[in-house]
Amino acid sequence: MAKVLCVLYPDPVTGYPPKYARDDIPVIKGYPNGQTVPSPEGELGFKPGDLVGCVSGELGLRKYLESHGHELVVTSDKEGVDSTFERHLPDADIVISQPFWPAYLTPERIAKAKKLKLALTAGIGSDHVDLKAAAARGVTVAEVTFSNSISVAEHVVMMTLSLVRNYLPSHQFAVNGGWNIADCVTRSYDLEGMHFGTIAAGRIGLAVLRRLKPFDVHLHYYDPHRLSPQIEAELNLTYHETPQSLVKVCDVINLQTPLYPSTEHMFDDRMFELVKRGAYLINTARGKLCDRDAVVRAVESGRLAGYAGDVWYPQPAPVDHPWRRMPYEGMTPHISGTSLSAQHRYAAGTLEILQCFLDRKPIRPEYLIVDGGNLAGTGAGSYKLD
Repeated sequence: MAKVLCVLYPDPVTGYPPKYARDDIPVIKGYPNGQTVPSPEGELGFKPGDLVGCVSGELGLRKYLESHGHELVVTSDKEGVDSTFERHLPDADIVISQPFWPAYLTPERIAKAKKLKLALTAGIGSDHVDLKAAAARGVTVAEVTFSNSISVAEHVVMMTLSLVRNYLPSHQFAVNGGWNIADCVTRSYDLEGMHFGTIAAGRIGLAVLRRLKPFDVHLHYYDPHRLSPQIEAELNLTYHETPQSLVKVCDVINLQTPLYPSTEHMFDDRMFELVKRGAYLINTARGKLCDRDAVVRAVESGRLAGYAGDVWYPQPAPVDHPWRRMPYEGMTPHISGTSLSAQHRYAAGTLEILQCFLDRKPIRPEYLIVDGGNLAGTGAGSYKLD
């Protein structure tokens, strides 16, 4: 029997289950790169479109796990030595967490988790796990690669338009009963003709570029691994050898790079000195890619015309986090990858990975981050251990 410790975000304050706006969601059979969607054995423990990413939703896992003799503990209480997470960690065989409500598996916590064999991300992004410590302990690290990449790409497009068109303040004028047309349009522009650049053009970054091409913008990108000539020609992309080159010319800058020690605080005061005045910065990757206070200074000084972020550090962000109250912001509480559509895929992928692991079957290479003490699968091309 395995003990599965699952950390999910809290239920809606209005109660669970919610009243859903739609009766169903579209059926997606594959991803743009040809990868198929998750395919667990048997029935899902939920209806597609249900809210399963919260505590009461349990990712739909309870029926499967308990019917096979395993124990499931689900909690949102993850901070402090007396938290539910800390109390159950020492005898947990499997820890499931989310990027949206991460249970940080530090070297100290991994050392404490003597029985831990699998650290599984319900979604994409495994930087809340210390991969070096996991590899040294022989812990397998896996995530549901591509499950919510398009969800995040759509969020980037929404944030871009919201900032450039000054949508959020204009909406607030309407809510407040006003008709302040002049006030609304003093910061409203067309995206058409602007220069849009993405730093990292992997699954999400490339999906963003494809979705923005019809807007007749000039597309730029930086990535350590240059895209094929065919893709560059298809999207009329301008390649930059450094992020610094890109930020000098782009009106909108999109961050999609993984978080490494080398990319932490990539956007600091020095980088902002290079940014074109009046540019917009979008960050749905990781909060620590940006120096928190440098972002505030850049917005308040006018170096940035706006900052829209879906990621923070730490998460959840404290109430007094300055990004909540700085001007010209479009912040969201890390929701981009946990739409109800995305939850269907990453919950199904979580079940698929669990079934493979518990039945001692191979996990898809695209889901693997660390295996056998080394980076593996997707992890080998996306992460570093030092």
